[in-house]
Amino acid sequence: MNDLKIQQVWNDSYADFSEHHPESPEQVKTSHAILNCKTGMLGATISQCADCGHIEYHNNSCRNRNCPNCQAVKKELWVDKRRAEVIDSPYFHVVFTLPHELNPLLYHNQKLLYSLLHRCSAETLLELSADKKYLGATPGIIQVLHTWNQTLDYHVHMHCIVSGGGITPDGKIRKSKGKFFIPVFVLQDKFKGKFLCHLNVLYQSGVLKVPLSFFKQETSVCWNTFKDSLYQKDWCSYIKKTFNGFGNAIEYLGRYTHKVAISNSRIISVTDTHTTFSARGRIPGDSRRTITLRNEEFIRRFLIHVLPTGFQKIYYYGFLNNRMKSKNLKLIFKLQGYQKFKQRYAGLGMADLMKRVWKKDICCCPQCGHSTMRLLGRPHGAFG
Repeated sequence: MNDLKIQQVWNDSYADFSEHHPESPEQVKTSHAILNCKTGMLGATISQCADCGHIEYHNNSCRNRNCPNCQAVKKELWVDKRRAEVIDSPYFHVVFTLPHELNPLLYHNQKLLYSLLHRCSAETLLELSADKKYLGATPGIIQVLHTWNQTLDYHVHMHCIVSGGGITPDGKIRKSKGKFFIPVFVLQDKFKGKFLCHLNVLYQSGVLKVPLSFFKQETSVCWNTFKDSLYQKDWCSYIKKTFNGFGNAIEYLGRYTHKVAISNSRIISVTDTHTTFSARGRIPGDSRRTITLRNEEFIRRFLIHVLPTGFQKIYYYGFLNNRMKSKNLKLIFKLQGYQKFKQRYAGLGMADLMKRVWKKDICCCPQCGHSTMRLLGRPHGAFG
């Protein structure tokens, strides 16, 4: 039961929640996936031992990107592909955070403004990196959108892994000297200016959906006052120290790419009315906190982080942009003289992957101990 704690919350309280809270189609789909994951309602995989005849039934998982039980394999395969794209340079973790005053607009314009956040983060990093006084080259950037904080509140921010080296306009490699090459205040001011400029265009063109409660009355005066107040704020841009060895960058990013709002490991207890979970301290160095929420509130907070259908939370920029990535990496590896890492799991089936990564032999018969389990079939629909 340890890996199904979140499912327990839904089993206990989702029916009551859905009666009193409106949900988007994506949120309904996510809830049904969590409820049915590994229960037999999504079918099963049946295998039989060729030696002793023992039969095993394994209920299928939902594979929903918001389900905490279904991300481990995806994460390992993603990290393995990215390993082969790591270059010999420092790597940095940059975070762009939007002020909470924007939350109502963000939530009512998710696809539009999440895409804008991706765009402004990438343009800020690429334009400043191209300046010779900073790097004078095009780095590789992987961006991952997150919308939550440790207490599951709405907190929209972009995680970026940025290489400290890149390709110059004349086709050479240039690297930073250990520390991040763009000053934080330059980074945050440029990002703030870009985002608010584009946001204003969206508002003036009537594309931006403004909730009725956002202004007492929707007038240009109200909008301009609001916009000016955002220009006056310090927008939080965060840069983490370089990684200890460039191979660790992708392993580190794997923590963020396939995360959901909360993992089962953080949940301490679930009753039929309340869920208790752990959270980091409010500031670095503080001890962990314990948070208790009513189950319906826990479900509400979890579901506000379900992304719109079809929206990609991971994007690639710079020399990693999808159209030119293969050509760029070929050039970089040629110039640096080697490719440090290669994929480890390419071409492996699920049985070999499970054995390699988790040391689990799913072909081993629990009855006789021989590695002779063979797939019989995968019946779909409710099973059991």
